[in-house]
Amino acid sequence: MATKWEYATVPLMIHATKQILDQWGEDGWELVQVVPGPDGNGLVAYLKRTKG
Repeated sequence: MATKWEYATVPLMIHATKQILDQWGEDGWELVQVVPGPDGNGLVAYLKRTKG
C-alpha cells in the first residue's frame, strides 16, 4: 500500500525561522523546500507528513 501524504505551506518570518520550523517538526512535519514568497520579500516553507 502506498504512503499517503498531507502537505502544508507556511510563511516564514526571517527573525523566527528556526522556531517556526522546530514547532512544525515537533508536530511531525518534514521540510521539503523553502522558496521566495509571492511578493518577493518573504519566504514560504513547504512541508509534508504521512497521513493517519
